[in-house]
Amino acid sequence: MTPRERGFLLLCSRLGDPNRPILTTSQLRELTLRVRSSDRTEDDRQLTEGDLAALGYGRDMARRIVGLLEEEERLNCYLYQGKRRDCVPITRVSEDYPLLLRQKLGLDSPGCLWAKGELSLLHTPAIALVGSRDLHEENRRFAEKVGHEAAAQGLTLVSGNARGADRVAQEACLNGGGRVISIVADELEGHSLRQNQLLLSEEDYAEAFSAHRALSRNRCIHALGRMVFVAQARPYRGGTWDGTVKNLRYGWSPVACFRDGSESAALLGRMGALLVGMEDLRDLGAMIIENESFL
Repeated sequence: MTPRERGFLLLCSRLGDPNRPILTTSQLRELTLRVRSSDRTEDDRQLTEGDLAALGYGRDMARRIVGLLEEEERLNCYLYQGKRRDCVPITRVSEDYPLLLRQKLGLDSPGCLWAKGELSLLHTPAIALVGSRDLHEENRRFAEKVGHEAAAQGLTLVSGNARGADRVAQEACLNGGGRVISIVADELEGHSLRQNQLLLSEEDYAEAFSAHRALSRNRCIHALGRMVFVAQARPYRGGTWDGTVKNLRYGWSPVACFRDGSESAALLGRMGALLVGMEDLRDLGAMIIENESFL
């Protein structure tokens, strides 16, 4: 592991302590921009309070950053424990980091991801599926169909492993011999792993579920899919709605929403989502190519 990779982990991973004051996405973005605009040439040298003062940081923030970077022993211990649990880190400067996250999210991409499973899945063509936890029957069938067709058509399925649409689609894909990337919002180490599956989490492999983590991971789900399918959403409420609206606003990936006659589908359609039915899932590749050209 390079010094830069270790630096990202020290700044962005909780390292088993939920109260560790890691940098937020916006704070990491700001630090990266300040370092890039400086004349520092010693990329592998750890930042000092003097360096940070020269970059325009006040004393408190400079001490906070240096304090995080000094916790080398804690990092070593956490890496050792993670290896025993088959959990490995991928930082934004790591070779295995997903190119699509860098391309679509830029400096708002996670500084660190923890992974458990087949890392090679990060470099396969993928679609994403999002949706409500409590599904109507026709919406459940749509989520299942998306998972089944992803497997049949050789596409990896990206989802959030939550109850409802996520798990319905994931099970259909895995049962059909397909590949699944599950971005979880709880303890990565606590999940069992199936063949052809990769589990990812931000910040930590041992951190408990939180609403913040659930909302934050949505941008990764939307960015990793070349197209995002919405099985069901509640208008103006919940993570499915929030993540999909942000995707439509920032243009991370084309959005295809199940044409179920609901208010949410109509609203998302007016925002730019493609409204689709079961029959439209027969050729996902053609749908992706056609709609990527409009982004």
